[in-house]
Amino acid sequence: MKTIKIAGVPEHFNLPWHLAIENKEFEKQNVDLEWTDVPEGTGKMCQMLRSGETDIAVILTEGIVKDIVAGNASKIVQIYVQSPLIWGIHVAANSSYKTISDIENSKVAISRLGSGSQLMAYVNADNQGWETNNLQFEIINTIDGAVEALTKGTADYFMWERFMTKPLVDKGIFRRIADCPTPWPCFVIAVRNKVLEEHPEIIKTILDVINKKTETFKDIPNIDKVLATKFNQKTQDIEEWLSLTEWSQKPLDQEMLNKVQNQLLQLKIIDKKGTFDEVVKAI
Repeated sequence: MKTIKIAGVPEHFNLPWHLAIENKEFEKQNVDLEWTDVPEGTGKMCQMLRSGETDIAVILTEGIVKDIVAGNASKIVQIYVQSPLIWGIHVAANSSYKTISDIENSKVAISRLGSGSQLMAYVNADNQGWETNNLQFEIINTIDGAVEALTKGTADYFMWERFMTKPLVDKGIFRRIADCPTPWPCFVIAVRNKVLEEHPEIIKTILDVINKKTETFKDIPNIDKVLATKFNQKTQDIEEWLSLTEWSQKPLDQEMLNKVQNQLLQLKIIDKKGTFDEVVKAI
């Protein structure tokens, strides 16, 4: 049996992986898939792919595209979630900031440099017509760090997936002042080049298993209640999230890669575009 290491955020999007692992669906195909939760998010997973600490990452599209262009020896093998990620823009509950225009020149909390929370701060600033060169960042590592930074005032706002952050809004710790959806599919599956070269059939098997799981995921009886319990969510919030979320079983195409890279280039997040073959490998 071949051991393959995989990493992803501890969020509702990744429950299909956990259910497939628990049901021994990979094991039945002679694959020992070892999952690691990465609460720090995309920047940390890029680092793990580079170091060989993980073989596969279920990762934000814009973050891994940026890192592959910067030299990460990995490829995107498939889109995982087709729908956009809805980033909530949050401030401390007692903050004086009421609207999105209020936070234009304030400091944004980000999990780490190169993270989705940093890249989407640029996208949001561009959407609002702000000068992106003026963005100021406070590195907070995890959502707990964001709570501390916003509460103490060392940062002013924090962008994170809206539904995972909602319990903090419900508790009166954060207040959400706006949303910022990604202009592209939010999650992709990336694999280290060495693993792709040495074990292409194993990667194909892993994709086949997870694709079967995501195709029928919404049909699992009481899946809304399972998700609500596991992720400390209200059932009606999970129902709304499920209605907005579409998993994918398809590769990333040239048109979508161009869209992502053009925006990253425009925002000066990357200084050159990678070719399709440098960034993507369909299995």
